[in-house]
Amino acid sequence: MSLNQGQIFILDNRTFVLYTVSMKKRININDVEQKFASFFKKQRRMPTYSEMLPLLGVKAKSAAGYWTKKLLDKGALEKDAKGFLKPARLSFNLPLVGNVAAGFPSPAEEELRDTISFDEYLVNNPSSSFVLSVTGDSMIGEGIKEKDLVIVERGREPKNGDIILAEVDGHWTMKYFRKRGKKITLEAANPKYPPISPREELRIAGVITAVVRKYHK
Repeated sequence: MSLNQGQIFILDNRTFVLYTVSMKKRININDVEQKFASFFKKQRRMPTYSEMLPLLGVKAKSAAGYWTKKLLDKGALEKDAKGFLKPARLSFNLPLVGNVAAGFPSPAEEELRDTISFDEYLVNNPSSSFVLSVTGDSMIGEGIKEKDLVIVERGREPKNGDIILAEVDGHWTMKYFRKRGKKITLEAANPKYPPISPREELRIAGVITAVVRKYHK
């Protein structure tokens, strides 16, 4: 069976592989998403169709259009009101190499593992989630430090022990949610901060679902 340059070859009902013009490499939809995400991170915009050709290693704009449609169908890209492409949830997939106690997995072990997208892992409901930068040390006992980023999910019903973002009597705070009967108390993870009980009003903005800390720029 022969293949033409840029021809799309369907391996099965789930996997789509594109052979590049050199016929020595092939890419799948995850590879394409990574390339688009890297371009957007550097340029802060989506590539034009002309820029997609060298980016994907193809000559035909139809091939670039094919992968663009695949990313639109996947929900990684979307179009704005004018029809221009914009990222919806482009993510970087990293190798998931399992557990490690001390040491580092070998390259052979890495090849046997899956990949993971932190967008998908950390955010369960993108449409109802947002990110905040932490100030203060009231949740230090939970391992949440100042300048950490937390992901907040709106509309989630808090359970006892959840960390919530709430407005208490006109002041915003992030604390443990405690409910005993009808009484609600917000508790810090730092003994120097006393528990808070709303006197007049309590508005829960969301539940903290993840915390992110970056050690190096």
